[in-house]
Amino acid sequence: MTNAIAIVGGGKIARDSHVPAIAGSADFVLAAAVTLPDAELPGVPNFRTIADMKAAWPEVTAVALCTPPRSRHALALQAIAAGLDILNEKPPAASLAEAQDIAVRAAAAGRVLYQSWHSRDAAAVKPARAWLQGRTIRGVTITWKEDVRVWHPGQEWIWEPGIGVFDPGINALSVATAILPAVLRLQSSELRFPANKAAPIAASLVYECGGVPVTVEFDFDQKGPQTWDIDIDTDAGALKLSLGASKMALDGKPVDVGTVPEYTALYARFAALLKARQSDVDFTPFAAVADAFLLGRRTVIGPFG
Repeated sequence: MTNAIAIVGGGKIARDSHVPAIAGSADFVLAAAVTLPDAELPGVPNFRTIADMKAAWPEVTAVALCTPPRSRHALALQAIAAGLDILNEKPPAASLAEAQDIAVRAAAAGRVLYQSWHSRDAAAVKPARAWLQGRTIRGVTITWKEDVRVWHPGQEWIWEPGIGVFDPGINALSVATAILPAVLRLQSSELRFPANKAAPIAASLVYECGGVPVTVEFDFDQKGPQTWDIDIDTDAGALKLSLGASKMALDGKPVDVGTVPEYTALYARFAALLKARQSDVDFTPFAAVADAFLLGRRTVIGPFG
């Protein structure tokens, strides 16, 4: 069965990731979009509201919410009211309370909600989780550094409170919470804010996971090569995930984990959930971010420019 889906939001993530994944999927057809006038998606009818889209295209049964997080709660409620199932991008919403409310309302309405974490669908995540089973973890180091100018050019929403470097950082935390055997308990958090921004550009965090230290370095001002690494020291050797968990190595030796793109796997998962009429909702990465802000010590650095 092919599902008619609409994308809500016409920004970079929708164009770069969702549109190609849907185009390559046998489970979905992109039927419409809900966008602003200056961000319309090509090749499909564009509407200004979810209600208008659903009225014009009743065959649409699901939406992918790809907007900045501050608008996500209102849009999710509109989708639920229109009888639509939801694939929700990360971060889930502006706050943990909003994210939880979306889940409660979707369940009450009998709608499928897939709270996606695209980095969890990277090729090495499942093999890494399987390899760690039964092994003793001694320490974890997460290094996630990229250039905001490359990945979010001209996007001011990225500097809204609660976002900043945690937009990419939550990807690392989504992988960590998927493969590590216990809850991440925050021990310390240092957040570095540019003098002219309301969100941090860098963060140094220490979590504890079942008695094991998890040290984290996030940076949104990384020049040159970008770094998305998770290093795990165990009693059976060193596990390394690199390139956003798309690559895996054991004691420096590469492991073949395949090359299925994240969003291809993500949409395959959504299709399976729709067929089973089951939701998949996990906010533990978002909670790890919320803790970083709740307990974070703020340092002001030079202005970003």
